[in-house]
Amino acid sequence: MWHNSYFLIPALLLVAAALYASQARQRVRHVPHPQGLPGRGLPLLDTAFLAGGPGRVFDTALVRMHLGEQVVINRAGLVTLTGARPYDAVDQAVHDAVGSTGSRQLGTVRRTVMRSAAVQEIGDRLADRGLMRRPERLHRARVARRLLWLAMLDVVVFAGLALLLDDNDALYDRPNLWYPGLLLLLGAVALLATLPADGRVTPAGHRQLALMQGSTPWTPGSGVSPRLTGGAVLGAVALGGLAAAALDDQELEAAMLAAAAEDEAVRQAQAASSSSFFSSGGSSSGTSSSGGSSCGAASTASCGSSDSGSTHHHSSCGGSSHSSCGSSSSCGSSSSCGSSSSCGSSCGGS
Repeated sequence: MWHNSYFLIPALLLVAAALYASQARQRVRHVPHPQGLPGRGLPLLDTAFLAGGPGRVFDTALVRMHLGEQVVINRAGLVTLTGARPYDAVDQAVHDAVGSTGSRQLGTVRRTVMRSAAVQEIGDRLADRGLMRRPERLHRARVARRLLWLAMLDVVVFAGLALLLDDNDALYDRPNLWYPGLLLLLGAVALLATLPADGRVTPAGHRQLALMQGSTPWTPGSGVSPRLTGGAVLGAVALGGLAAAALDDQELEAAMLAAAAEDEAVRQAQAASSSSFFSSGGSSSGTSSSGGSSCGAASTASCGSSDSGSTHHHSSCGGSSHSSCGSSSSCGSSSSCGSSSSCGSSCGGS
């Protein structure tokens, strides 16, 4: 019977991993402040975050500032402030990103604003009402499932050890392979019960977007100054992005699309370098400086793609930016590149 005692340790590990995965899954589904769907009355920048993440928020806010003559963007992608007062916290984040010089490259401004507290708070707000999931919680749930897989692997390893140590002398002393079989069945059930959520936007969030993408173009009722024209254009940018809006200013659209493409290239490069780091192991460890630089970029990337699986301490980057690179507060968490609560909820995809 002593061989069968080998299964006690993997059994405890498997039960603990299953409970942790279940708890992590429940936290992903938890909605702190559930509310009904606001119909077509969701604010402009909240809509942008829900539809495309922090990157979409920046694009929408910058087009709004352009229409309000708060900024000028030239063909080379240089953002210049005109001195007008910011309309809200995201506009203020743009002012802060540009800095005291009054002008700065669009790509730099974009990455800075996506990681700002003002943008991440939007993701947190959406997560609180159940329209988005917090990226740091999604990350924790994925880690919990990996631990569950490792616990199942331990069962197989211990079963192999029990067979190897079997002296074949006494039938009553031989390992009972029903034990590891039952444990693996329990692990498989736990894996099925804790399947990861599909993306950062919840089913309620998808229903909300469907309401706003109705047969008539959506015009925001809040988040736009009453003195500002172009509400339908801003609504199109928030819901469908720059390509769907068809801006009249071709130079502005080209510059913003180029900045978005640059961010996407950075995100893909960082993803490739991370994959290379983990696959090559020792050789990558010799280039610690490149790993450090990738942190900032990874945080930015998750912020820009919260929909696709971003993040941050805030909800947008959340968790991801949030969580990745060890600076969850900058991006993401909470509903991410993170959440003040992604890279939480924030750090996620434009």
